Amino acid sequence: MLKPDYPLKTDRLILRPFAPSDLDALYDLQSRPEVTRYLLFDTRDRDAVEESLEQKTRAAALTEEGGNLSLAVELAETGQMIGDVILFWLSRERRQGEVGYIFHPDHGGRGYATEAARVMLRLGFEDLGLRRIIGRIDARNTASARVLERLGMRREAHFVENEFVKGEWADEVVYAMLEREWRAG
Repeated sequence: MLKPDYPLKTDRLILRPFAPSDLDALYDLQSRPEVTRYLLFDTRDRDAVEESLEQKTRAAALTEEGGNLSLAVELAETGQMIGDVILFWLSRERRQGEVGYIFHPDHGGRGYATEAARVMLRLGFEDLGLRRIIGRIDARNTASARVLERLGMRREAHFVENEFVKGEWADEVVYAMLEREWRAG
């Protein structure tokens, strides 16, 4: 089980559980085509974002395999929510997880996604005791690939036309890191 002592802080960011007051910021994020372009879901209307937020507010702890920890990411300096990060617990037996992130395009290129995802890797490896964490992306999402590479994850697989997303076949790339690589890094 993983229930972090919130808020989690880095030099520039605060990671915390989602709250109902995050609706406007989350809507601003999930309603943008440039944000959802490489995601499995399309742009969301306000009702769909409300449903998404309800799920996220319940994901402040990882209590069982198959669950996820979903956290809002704020700029420490202003308190503005600029994105979210997620850690999925894929398998208890195999001690495997998956990391993901979505950030507002106005805050891209500053290392925030890498900084926040690094916190999720730490939680997965050091607090939850995972042995392996993956990151799965659409092969066209080169910005996300750079984030995973900066985290020290290795590109392990490229699945050609693996997913049918938004009416087209898309390639999927999988990155991974082992606990021993995390500790050595």
